[in-house]
Amino acid sequence: MTEIAFHFNAPDKMAYACRFARKAQRSGARLVITGPADTLAVLDGMLWSMMPQDFVAHCRGDAEDELLQFSSVVLAVDVQQAPHRAMLLNMGDAVPEGFGSFDRLVEVVSATDEVDRNEARARWRHYASRGYAITRHDLVLKAD
Repeated sequence: MTEIAFHFNAPDKMAYACRFARKAQRSGARLVITGPADTLAVLDGMLWSMMPQDFVAHCRGDAEDELLQFSSVVLAVDVQQAPHRAMLLNMGDAVPEGFGSFDRLVEVVSATDEVDRNEARARWRHYASRGYAITRHDLVLKAD
């Protein structure tokens, strides 16, 4: 069964996703980041503009097959087309279609955006109602 974790109170979800991708890449993990196309386009630009020591090699889900196979971080609107199934980071508002094929799902929740927080609560209820154990990571407590 997919392990699900909610990372709450992110001051900046996009910056957090960049740091998360960097950490995943440095640890050798394979990560798929999903969300709406416009969100992934912004994230793509942010990943390309990181400092050289923080650079995260990645590709978009519509890249050629060979690049997809060798990229440890993939940005994909449709996760069912993703080349690997280790870890999924959801930057979207809805439960990602096909999340259950991943070993791990991470949901990032804003510290201040009430709409985002309410949508995250709905996703939490969805997962919990289907019997998934959910781990909670409060990013404010981690910052202390």
